[in-house]
Amino acid sequence: MLRVFEIADACLKRRQLELAAPIAIPTAALWLDLYSPTAEETRAAEAFLGVTLPTKEEMEEIEASSRVYVEDDGLFMTTSIVSKTETEYPESASVTFVLAKDRLLTIRYSEPMPFNTFPARAERQSGMWNTADYLLVGILEAIVDRTADILERVGADVDSLSRESFDKPRHNQALEHKDFQQLLVRLGRQNDLIGKVRESLIGFSRILTFLTQTLEGRPGGKELRSYNKTITRDVASLADHTNFLSNKVTFLLDAILGMINLEQNRIIKILSVATTIFLPPTVMASIWGMNFHNMPELGWSWGYPMALLAIIVSAAIPAIFFKWRGWL
Repeated sequence: MLRVFEIADACLKRRQLELAAPIAIPTAALWLDLYSPTAEETRAAEAFLGVTLPTKEEMEEIEASSRVYVEDDGLFMTTSIVSKTETEYPESASVTFVLAKDRLLTIRYSEPMPFNTFPARAERQSGMWNTADYLLVGILEAIVDRTADILERVGADVDSLSRESFDKPRHNQALEHKDFQQLLVRLGRQNDLIGKVRESLIGFSRILTFLTQTLEGRPGGKELRSYNKTITRDVASLADHTNFLSNKVTFLLDAILGMINLEQNRIIKILSVATTIFLPPTVMASIWGMNFHNMPELGWSWGYPMALLAIIVSAAIPAIFFKWRGWL
């Protein structure tokens, strides 16, 4: 899909393209947004900007030289952006920003929320997005704000997991009432999302550093660089917060695994105590269960009651001793 935005009435407006082929991009277009583009849409954008656009495979390369570079008088910047964070399976996909001929072009194969919320907001803001440079910085700011919202939600979820993990059992209940497997699954999902956000922030730091160097000498470069530095500080603070959340998740993971070990040890202790308590009665029952002719107990009239009493006493003595030592 190819979306075209231009300035109309001092605001950023979307321009509807004609369905006829070949695709005709209006000369007033300021922002071209390619979402899972077809080959025809890619060729039209390349002809309009006079650059060669990267393929999906090239966008996914992790080398710094493949993500931030200058080619055909155009600035190419690629980073990963997190999307679908409200679902159980968040995604992290590469998005490429291209500045060429005072136009902005974005290529993406996912649908991060800022690419829908920013155009809606820009339509109501007059005189703010008149150049491609300002438009790029504005989109980056919207993505950083969205990333901050994601981290706030992750922080709230991690706090909830912490309360559930360390909640004191009621009425001397054991830890077995806690669903540790579910806690570990939720914790793993939050850790996966934090990792995707961290990867995205690293890419943003690379892009912002590149922009700070290249914006010098461009129209409005001084103001743009100041704007860019503000976003850079925001990214740095978010990166620090990401490290904090990652450390907290690691602590919770170790704590939950420790509590699982405690619960397993408690169960093994109970089994060991039960085995010890019932060992003497088992020995006695085994001895008196042997029917030899010369066993004197066979002829005792009080032999059966005495045997039952001895078995009960042999079980009670270890139980009382374990209770006295606090092992039960």
